[in-house]
Amino acid sequence: MQKPDWMEEFPGAITVTDDEGKIIYMNKKAAQTFEAEGGLALIGRNIMDCHRLESQEKIKKILESGKPNIYTIEKKGQKKLIFQTVWTEAGRVRGLVELSLEIPTAMPHFVRD
Repeated sequence: MQKPDWMEEFPGAITVTDDEGKIIYMNKKAAQTFEAEGGLALIGRNIMDCHRLESQEKIKKILESGKPNIYTIEKKGQKKLIFQTVWTEAGRVRGLVELSLEIPTAMPHFVRD
């Protein structure tokens, strides 16, 4: 996959799949995040193999509906925002993008009208 240079050094994990769930790209942070599972060796594997059945169903739903799945998690004391959505080309769903961003446990929230 042709990628912009900024993605490699982006401080959040970026993982991209094709429309069948095959991992086609991971930036440096994603490779580090998933190092115990194989890191960059995960490229070419199906993302479904890396998730439980419940998560597989959510991924299928995202790919079918085009609606994102957004939530926060905490692992090893680090809170993260997970944003999963489709990526498209010429209006056609081509796969899934997952962004995983480390966030503070408490952070400001602003309401702007």
